[in-house]
Amino acid sequence: MKRDVIKLPSRNLSFYSFEKDVETIVKKLFTENTYSEDLKRLLVINKKDCIDDRTSEVYRNIIKDTTVAKLVENGYITTTPKIRFPEHEEIKSYIVISFDDFTLNDTNPEFRDCTISFDIICHLDYWDIGNYRLRPLKIAGIIDSLLNNSKLSGIGTLNFLGCGQIQLDENLAGYTLLYRAVHMTEGDDSIPPKEE
Repeated sequence: MKRDVIKLPSRNLSFYSFEKDVETIVKKLFTENTYSEDLKRLLVINKKDCIDDRTSEVYRNIIKDTTVAKLVENGYITTTPKIRFPEHEEIKSYIVISFDDFTLNDTNPEFRDCTISFDIICHLDYWDIGNYRLRPLKIAGIIDSLLNNSKLSGIGTLNFLGCGQIQLDENLAGYTLLYRAVHMTEGDDSIPPKEE
């Protein structure tokens, strides 16, 4: 019996790294830095003194019980372009992480460079956190200080592209941070110059 074997082309794994990329970003923001507590406070505690009052036992217990898994499970962090508003739920602040504008990497066709956006959405009644500080810009500042020009395993270097204000409705608004993720081959430490 003769069999015709069809050889399938090798799979390009460029889009399969999405999960690892998100995990790397979330770890960088919420577990591997000194600002993770402030970021959690800004997302979970909708009070003006959320980052200033370090003596409140209530705030400390909330933050102690707030794991990354709970942030994801309760919708504070999401990768789907949908924010849930269950009835009778406390008002939240949100970070929506999105990947878009995929392009071929110049040096390694196995990877796709892309734009990573962080939509920071907060209820307008809770924007002001005192001393001329705005909750969504404080969150944006923490994210930017941790991710801009950083080399993240699996993603490569993140380069700041811009930040713009977004308004969802009369109650929710925020800012979108945009970064260009330039993927590298493993072991690369710098962005290779583009040949002309």
